[in-house]
Amino acid sequence: MERFRMVFQFFQSNTESVANGICALLTLASVKIYTIFDFNCPCLPKYNVLYGMGVMFIPPVVLFFVGIIVNKHSVMMLEEWTRPTGKRKKNPAIIKFMFTNLIQRAMIAPVVWILVTLLDGKCFICAFSVTVDPSRFNGLPNVPGLDITRVLAKVPCKEDIIFQNTSSRKAVSRYLRCWSQALGWSILLFLIMLAVVARCLKPCFNHAAFLQARYWSSYADLEQKLFDETCSTHAREFARKCVIQFFESMHEEMCQGMILPLDDKDDHLHGITSRKQVNKLLQSWYLSKPDLDVTKIAQRQYNRARVRVTWEGDQNESRQAFKQNEHSPHTDV
Repeated sequence: MERFRMVFQFFQSNTESVANGICALLTLASVKIYTIFDFNCPCLPKYNVLYGMGVMFIPPVVLFFVGIIVNKHSVMMLEEWTRPTGKRKKNPAIIKFMFTNLIQRAMIAPVVWILVTLLDGKCFICAFSVTVDPSRFNGLPNVPGLDITRVLAKVPCKEDIIFQNTSSRKAVSRYLRCWSQALGWSILLFLIMLAVVARCLKPCFNHAAFLQARYWSSYADLEQKLFDETCSTHAREFARKCVIQFFESMHEEMCQGMILPLDDKDDHLHGITSRKQVNKLLQSWYLSKPDLDVTKIAQRQYNRARVRVTWEGDQNESRQAFKQNEHSPHTDV
């Protein structure tokens, strides 16, 4: 149980891990949905293509947008794109890095769906059975008054009466399934080769720029988390002080034992004690985020250290002077 809690906290605190986990869940969900999907081809010339292509491409579009919605990088990218410049300039490299990661993760589940449908072959057979050249297959049913296109549209339907005593339906299905699987394996091979080429060419590009974009992308995520945590701490302390102030204003008999002690050592209000000040603070954060420069804090800490050292030196000199005065002989005038 302790290990599970630690793993859960790790995934909850790491945006990259959360995004990868969501991507994996969407991929597994796409495969599971296809396996339980009840595929029923209409077996009509005008509707076979619509149904087959719809099953092959509409769910991937849905999965693509779901992957964009659940990915936190989409919100971060839009916030970085639309925020006012303020004291911090926008970095196009960060937006490009977030957009690339977002598209890559959102495309995995749709591509897996398309590959599974092609390797299975049902959608391809339903969509393209009417496009087969009937002269290549012997034994196709010859029903008087029935167009050959309508006959080929019945190929995905095993129980149709037209193909009860003929082997041509299996031949056409086998032919189309081979084409579907060949197309699926070709796409998979192309994607693997593309990944290999991208992996090999990656060192040829400016790796420092990639590290910088990745660093500042992680910084934007952590900055937002820390800001939310700080706001939560400040809001909790602000609510606590308001509640205490309310009960202190009541009669002593009504609030006896309910007044919470004020602890000045744990005060997170930092001088912001009214609703107007809080709203102004939040507006300032949105309109002009602080500059990415902490030299002021370092200088402030250095000045404090110098003051402390000077004060300690003065104290030591005072003690030494006091001790010398104690041990020095007194002379009567």
